[in-house]
Amino acid sequence: MIQTNITISNRLGLHARASAKLTKLAGSFPCDVWIARGDRKVNAKSIMGVMMLAAGIGTEVRIETDGASEQAAMEAILALIQDKFGEGE
Repeated sequence: MIQTNITISNRLGLHARASAKLTKLAGSFPCDVWIARGDRKVNAKSIMGVMMLAAGIGTEVRIETDGASEQAAMEAILALIQDKFGEGE
């Protein structure tokens, strides 16, 4: 299992469109993908779960990947977050 902490840096945080991009990307990998904020950990393939984290700008989240292609999944998800979900903000 791989774990990495990262800060959400797009202006609107994990709003609906950003959450949809995250869950779509997570769902494209065969491994388990989790995202956690503090004590709350949700399946990153569930848009409702991701949105329930209410992670706004500046929120630190932990990404966990486990299983086949876990490294590729982690790199892709970190790249998406670092790219501010393609929002350019």
